[in-house]
Amino acid sequence: MPVYSHSRLSTFETCPRQFHFRYVLRVPEESEGIEAFVGKRVHEVLERLYEFVDRGQVPPLQKVVDRYYQIFDEHWDDARIRIVKEGTDKAFYRELGSRCLHNYYRRHYPFDADETLGLEERVLFELDEAGRYKVQGIVDRISRAPDGAIEIVDYKTGQWVPSQSKLDEDRQLALYQLGLQKVYGPKQPMRLVWHYVAKGVTRVSQRTPEQLERLRATTMERIDEIQRESAYEPKPSRLCDWCEYRSLCPAFREDGDARAQDAANASAPTNASARRAGDAQRPARPSALRVGRTGQLDLL
Repeated sequence: MPVYSHSRLSTFETCPRQFHFRYVLRVPEESEGIEAFVGKRVHEVLERLYEFVDRGQVPPLQKVVDRYYQIFDEHWDDARIRIVKEGTDKAFYRELGSRCLHNYYRRHYPFDADETLGLEERVLFELDEAGRYKVQGIVDRISRAPDGAIEIVDYKTGQWVPSQSKLDEDRQLALYQLGLQKVYGPKQPMRLVWHYVAKGVTRVSQRTPEQLERLRATTMERIDEIQRESAYEPKPSRLCDWCEYRSLCPAFREDGDARAQDAANASAPTNASARRAGDAQRPARPSALRVGRTGQLDLL
């Protein structure tokens, strides 16, 4: 059985056909939505910021923003980046990322309210004792609050802030809590923290042991459902405008499936080679704390 993640699960829930293209056929994504592009750049800069902070160096805000502009421009590709929302352009999103960083920096400066335990840390764990159901994810930041609680932090660059009731049902960070309990112990107090940096808003939630056990059970049920799936029917919605596979989808063109299979076949050798190369070059990383400490202080 493959290793699952929150994004893998949510892709299936959003549209089984999109799941089929991405995870079964492994059709290459020829474009990237601007929202995801900006989110990656903001995450990269915040990671570097906390590497500085961890060494007792707090870079000025302007240096942080300048670094963001630099990597935004370095990674920009007119042919690849998709802008769907009407009335917006590259300049709008470039400044959106800057605003996210301004909001976060001003709200948390001088960044001494907690202790960083991990940055962009990969968690990999089993949901069941037999080890059949494996889940992985990347935690933006893990910190220890002054009261001793472990905080599982997620940065959100979207402009919509969900209600507290929605966040209290959120699966992603709660799954990470299940994984981190294997590191810190099941009795260690933990909080789930979302920073909606575009709005300068922070939301916090906690889970009871009973809620976590229900999550464990429902996640395994969802994985079983996906494993049984064979039709992968499209689920058209307003989100289709943002889907990188729209031009291949049978919901929008009759020859979509054939085109998708051709794209998957054409990329199969490249995908396999890339995975082998990635495995060969990827250094061993600890499964617990302080992942991602590269010391590349020159990047900010």
